[in-house]
Amino acid sequence: MNTQELFGKEIKARVQKELDIKNSQAVVQIAKIVLNIGLKEALKDEKILDEAKAQLAQITGQKPVVTRAKAAIAGFKLRKGDAIGVMVTLRGKRMRDFFTKLVGVVLPRVRDFHGVPKTSFDGNGNYTLGLSEMSVFPEIDTGKTMRSFGLEMTINTTVRKDDQAQKLLEIMGMPFRKVKS
Repeated sequence: MNTQELFGKEIKARVQKELDIKNSQAVVQIAKIVLNIGLKEALKDEKILDEAKAQLAQITGQKPVVTRAKAAIAGFKLRKGDAIGVMVTLRGKRMRDFFTKLVGVVLPRVRDFHGVPKTSFDGNGNYTLGLSEMSVFPEIDTGKTMRSFGLEMTINTTVRKDDQAQKLLEIMGMPFRKVKS
């Protein structure tokens, strides 16, 4: 079964039933996944930016966009317009494939992994997850890369309530940490 069928039929029906949503068109779902790498080192060395772009492109299958500083901050020696990171926004099939890979392959490869925290919701139904190394992705060959970058992922949902977004992600297979009682 491909990811479109999995997301379209099975999960939609479960979410609709568990959240008691009457209208099938109002069922909550993931709208997009935004991946971001912040690179303070890119101010000194342009090659770091190129390497981060290459690794993010390998992971996502999509060309990253360079993010630039919106304002000058003298304390950080940062000028307006300086390249400070790279990002990718995934939607549609690439988003579904990435989420399936994240839940099924990447998170289980994280050292001492006991689940993702339930506290990383922003109050508007979006979930942010950070990884300290991208080497847990199967596409990254640690022997060929010169340095490892941290990665931040934000999963945007179509719902504005954190409890409903959490239920959606649980149904889709996100391994949340078990609360000890």
